[in-house]
Amino acid sequence: MRRVLFGVAMLAGVLAVGRPLGSVAPYDAAFTSETMRVDYLQTGGRGIEAVALDRAVNDGPWPGSRVNLVDETNLGKYLFEVIDRGTNRVIYSRGFANLYGEWETTAEAKDVHRTFSASLRFPWPKQPVQVVLKRRDHLNAFHQFWSAVIDPASRQVNRARLAPAATAWTLWESGPADVKVDVLLIGDGYTGAEMAKFQADAKRLVERMFALEPYKSRRGDFNVRAIAVPTAQSGVHNPRTGEMRRTIVGTAFNVFDSERYALALDNRGWRDVASAAPYDAVQILINNRYYGGGGIFNDHAAVAVDSGSADYIFVHEFGHHFAGLGDEYYTSDVAYETGAAEKVEPWEPNVTALHDPAALKWKDLVEPGTPLPTPWSKEAYEKRSAEIQAERRRLRAAAAPESAMDALFTTQQAWETKFLSSMTHSGKVGAFEGASYEPRGLYRPEADCIMFTRDEVGFCRVCRRAIERVIDLHVGR
Repeated sequence: MRRVLFGVAMLAGVLAVGRPLGSVAPYDAAFTSETMRVDYLQTGGRGIEAVALDRAVNDGPWPGSRVNLVDETNLGKYLFEVIDRGTNRVIYSRGFANLYGEWETTAEAKDVHRTFSASLRFPWPKQPVQVVLKRRDHLNAFHQFWSAVIDPASRQVNRARLAPAATAWTLWESGPADVKVDVLLIGDGYTGAEMAKFQADAKRLVERMFALEPYKSRRGDFNVRAIAVPTAQSGVHNPRTGEMRRTIVGTAFNVFDSERYALALDNRGWRDVASAAPYDAVQILINNRYYGGGGIFNDHAAVAVDSGSADYIFVHEFGHHFAGLGDEYYTSDVAYETGAAEKVEPWEPNVTALHDPAALKWKDLVEPGTPLPTPWSKEAYEKRSAEIQAERRRLRAAAAPESAMDALFTTQQAWETKFLSSMTHSGKVGAFEGASYEPRGLYRPEADCIMFTRDEVGFCRVCRRAIERVIDLHVGR
């Protein structure tokens, strides 16, 4: 009998059916020890959207949990489910975000069409499965909008592993991949002569992160590896500085025309490099001095390693990528459209619209007597922040050296650290207005946090708990 790769249904705007009945099948009954990677293309803009299957390939041994197969964290703009065709049961699911989902919130999406590549990774199924893609609507409810039936035995599914583009090396290994969080650091913009620098950068940045809670206490739940494919020139593509580069990983600054936003736009490229090692989370180390980085939940993160703020960026962006933490700052320039009159409760665990203070999602961490919303010196902060942002724009317009930007950030950090720690409710969990690029209607848990400023205050208690929850998902607790 002729086997087919897939059957596809575009279901935009149709309510998703409920979760199929029955418990999740045990891992060994449903899956092999390999990883299936489904690459797809997401196209949209000007009021349309379409998804098309690109390919299904072997992405190496399965590194993820063999216990926590269904994701119940309710994180991510999107959710994908893998449904066994024989029993109609969900046998795997994960929430995630992607570049397309961010791009569609920019002004450009109203005027042009663009296509982005993305991938779904899950254990290699033993039998045909239906992969269902869901997205949140304006009320944050998930709706199915695309599906594909994939037969793992089809001639059109490539079961061969990809030959490694480079050799990964281990910073530390705490145990088997399926019961640990496997972090992979990918170097981009390092020449063959700079491999020692890559190793030093990787060690420095990862140790900085594991000096902070909750990573410090949970270090034994992580494996950390690193890999880099040498490039012809140092650095990555940056159109604002005239540094034109093309690398296999494909990292670039100026994503969505935001000068500091840096990510890998070549999804196939970086994932093919990453397939040489087990990974649950990926952070790309950009061999560059220019301030920048980025992080997308369950996709990847990036950091410019030689920026004076590299330690902060590494930790902050990994928080987006690994735990789905939202940005808590709101005074910096961003590419996304803001100012919606109605604020829906965000899916990010550290931001709230506070529609009902009695139902605050971190209410159990709020001390009795702490007012909700929580008063803070908001106007004074915004006045000072506006001055900093104006100077930042002036420095960029003048093509000032990165040392000038570092000096500005040092001044800003000193002022904010003192200011944000000296208020009545500093150090307490509450609901402080101003978060996720919005000065009004969205709230963060504490006055200060690494998701809000560059201050050396670490993660607030809400963010720490959110990170630990995702660690537990990976390690099988």
